Amino acid sequence: MNDWPDGWTDDDRSGNRYGQGSANERPESARSMPHVQRRPAPPQQRPAPPRQRPAPPRQRPVPQQPAGYDDGQPQYDSGYNTGQVYGGGNGGRGAGHGGGPGGPGGAGADRGYVQGRPGAAPNWARRIKIGALVLVVAVLGVSVGTYFWADSKLNRDVDLSKVIERPKGGDGTNYLIVGSDSREGMTAEDKKRLHTGSAEGKRTDSMMILHDGGNGPTLVSLPRDSNVEIPSFVGSESGKKYEATGRTTKLNAAYATDGPELLVRTVEFNTGLHIDHYVEIGFGGFAKIVDSIGGVELDIPKAFKDKYSGADFQAGKQTLNGQEALAFVRTRHAFTSDLDRTKNQQKFLAALASQTATFSTIINPFKLYPTLGSGLDTLIVDKDMSLWSLGKMFFALKDVTGGDGTSLNMPISGSVGGNLVWDKAKVKQLVDQLNNDEKVTVTGN
Repeated sequence: MNDWPDGWTDDDRSGNRYGQGSANERPESARSMPHVQRRPAPPQQRPAPPRQRPAPPRQRPVPQQPAGYDDGQPQYDSGYNTGQVYGGGNGGRGAGHGGGPGGPGGAGADRGYVQGRPGAAPNWARRIKIGALVLVVAVLGVSVGTYFWADSKLNRDVDLSKVIERPKGGDGTNYLIVGSDSREGMTAEDKKRLHTGSAEGKRTDSMMILHDGGNGPTLVSLPRDSNVEIPSFVGSESGKKYEATGRTTKLNAAYATDGPELLVRTVEFNTGLHIDHYVEIGFGGFAKIVDSIGGVELDIPKAFKDKYSGADFQAGKQTLNGQEALAFVRTRHAFTSDLDRTKNQQKFLAALASQTATFSTIINPFKLYPTLGSGLDTLIVDKDMSLWSLGKMFFALKDVTGGDGTSLNMPISGSVGGNLVWDKAKVKQLVDQLNNDEKVTVTGN
């Protein structure tokens, strides 16, 4: 077998053909050389993988403007196409957003944080609840503040603990309401305008017992000329005990002798009725209260005049200002008896309460604050009187006018020395009904 290429013979192996080329114009072809041994190739090693460089951050594509659009200004990017409008998950991360916790593209984004959708409808139910809560808190704050402000204006000058030998209390609450002729705080011009004169000191000009109980309120007028016995008492200032002498005098003399404490002691002694609270107002304060509410409308059945009080009234419905109201309740020379005057006082006081103790007055600060400011600081009450109790008293007076209560004069049986004598049997029946909180059936003069 010939392993040489075509055209080669064994003789050629001994020739000097190597290094001399070939005369044949055709190039030599590859020859087989079995005698040549190749070294085995070293095992190939897998090349190390090339180092990977961190991929640059993807750039947020810039929205293309319409062809030919160029106004020379920085172009506006709404971020709409990059997910910036709605924010959101991993696919919504845009260039320039931080990857920290809570930031867009960070942990907060991985938890599905979604920004509010522009133009979404507001949660009106939640807003209404919050608004209502704020309103309630504000109203409560104003109400509490008003209460303590008004409560601080009361003059708690009467100490009923100084009253001795008091009768046992019954059902319901009994108020002793006193109108005095005190001119304290009034200027010379006020005294002239209100026809009060310039008498020193103060005396009771009107006295009433208001019982507030389960069978409706009862208003009982005590004529200032009532004939009563002055009992033993302890002086409100001296602390000295004065023993009773059995003498009788006008009821208003008790107040002139030792003030509110002796007046309460005298009323309780002569009636057997326990007085729970004491309320007093002077001339000036009375007129201010009436003026603060814009006057009191009253229907006067009969015309009358009184030069001493300044009264000059025509019959019919009319609105009385402070000066006219004071003249109306003080007038006594135009009547034949003090009982007529007490009836006018009851009528006016009930009308005043009816027009003052109203919802419209309570919720209207332009009426409420002037009324409280002008009225409360002119009131003298007992040390245990609260603003709440005073409010209940006014609403009870309002009920008397509204027909839910009863008003009467203390029953009279005659007179002695110009003083009015109480009907003892009727007075006892009246007091029993009040103490037991029963419906009053007794009638007065």
